Amino acid sequence: MTGFTAENTNGFHAGEKGDAGEKTAGEVIKCKAAVVWGPGEAFKIEEIEVEPPQRLEVRLRILFTSICHTDLNAWQGENKLQQIFPRVLGHEAAGVVESVGEAVEELKPGDRVVPVFTGECGYCDACQSEKTNLCVGYAVDPMRSVMRADGRVRFFWVGLDGERRPVYHFLNTSTFAEYTVIDSACVVKVPADAPLSRMCLLSCGISTGLGAAWNTANVEEGSTVAVFGLGAVGLALIRELTKGGVDYSFECSGNLEVLREAFLSTHLGWGLTVVLGVHPSPKLLPLHPMELFERKIVAAVFGDFKAKSQLPELISKCISGEIKINLDGFISHELPFSEINQAFQLLSEGKALRCLLKL
Repeated sequence: MTGFTAENTNGFHAGEKGDAGEKTAGEVIKCKAAVVWGPGEAFKIEEIEVEPPQRLEVRLRILFTSICHTDLNAWQGENKLQQIFPRVLGHEAAGVVESVGEAVEELKPGDRVVPVFTGECGYCDACQSEKTNLCVGYAVDPMRSVMRADGRVRFFWVGLDGERRPVYHFLNTSTFAEYTVIDSACVVKVPADAPLSRMCLLSCGISTGLGAAWNTANVEEGSTVAVFGLGAVGLALIRELTKGGVDYSFECSGNLEVLREAFLSTHLGWGLTVVLGVHPSPKLLPLHPMELFERKIVAAVFGDFKAKSQLPELISKCISGEIKINLDGFISHELPFSEINQAFQLLSEGKALRCLLKL
């Protein structure tokens, strides 16, 4: 199995468990969650109540979750429109289905799954089209903090006075909790031999990067490519080395100045810039109309992969070794869930690539 550490004969890494919730289905579950109460405040490991899934929803037991820069931006509260607290963040994860709501047919308790922040219903015009992966009903919505079914939350914190206070959701997922409730359109089943501790990377970061090259840009063999950020010296160097600019540039930082550099590094006449990083606040990109001549810029969401119909094939190819990706190499730190604040500090200081948290 290429790119994975050794695992047990049942397909799980040490520490993974796959218990389904036969005794808890339909009941409120009390569990631990990392709750953030305000922008930039330390996470607190709280006991919360997680309600049963409603129609077309699934309740998951999260076993592993990793931290993405999108989580970091939301925690810091850089976009005031997203400052909804208390909240359970997190969107890169893997786990097991505990129970399913009404009308969920493709998933069952015990299934090994990854949650995905942008879903796929399979029936709307967008899902039927090959031109987009943005489902009409379940596309990523950074501003949404409640469930689609009824506009309510499924998380509650109970104070000393007995008052149940709502705790809000994040990016359709909220994986910094032992249990979470997600729309079934945002849950993807993975093979029985898939190591869950590495599958969380495919629920966002790696799939987004691979898809940006394969699907969004459709990079051809022999193309010149630049991944940003760079400064003015690097920009000049790219232009010199590539005889006028690269064919494709990929901007991953979310910094608008870097995005401008990435765009201007592409070749006049056919250059394509793919935006992967999103700035947390609504700022405009300064470009002169003449700089746009025959250049293109496009943003990619989840690498233009359709979550439920295309991600399983990517996972299978990674497991078989057909796609050679050293997933272990992307994880710089493995920490217990209780050390989530340390993980965020490492990421914010630029000392970590990906921190994997074990729940």
